Amino acid sequence: MRCPFCSHDETQVVETRESDEGDVVRRRRRCLKCDKRFTTYERAEITLPAVAKKDGARVDFDAAKLRASMLLALRKRPVSMEQVDAALERIQERLLASGAREVPSSRLGELVMRELRRLDKVAYVRFASVYRSFEDVDEFRRLIRDI
Repeated sequence: MRCPFCSHDETQVVETRESDEGDVVRRRRRCLKCDKRFTTYERAEITLPAVAKKDGARVDFDAAKLRASMLLALRKRPVSMEQVDAALERIQERLLASGAREVPSSRLGELVMRELRRLDKVAYVRFASVYRSFEDVDEFRRLIRDI
């Protein structure tokens, strides 16, 4: 680690502590040249896969956009924000567990529909009606019948 004061390349770790949540490591360091001390923070960098759209475009995964879509489907439904956050967490865990660098938007849509189906049937139907772009009423009826 380079010293922020004199730019010397060699520093010594004097003290190491984990945060209460265990997701950040705090290190006190001492420069071996100027003897000044400074603090660094280490955190795991987790990269979610990119999303491959139907038109071929590639975009970064956006949890806020996914959350907004789910909240729109859940509008005026008796589902708590904690339940929505837990569902989003499960979706992100599945994406991370897949190990893929890229996920098709259709797969992401299926994951969202699975979570919405668990949370609220009406929200599931709302999301599916937009996501699946039904061509006729019979397809929509089949979806409702399957629930």
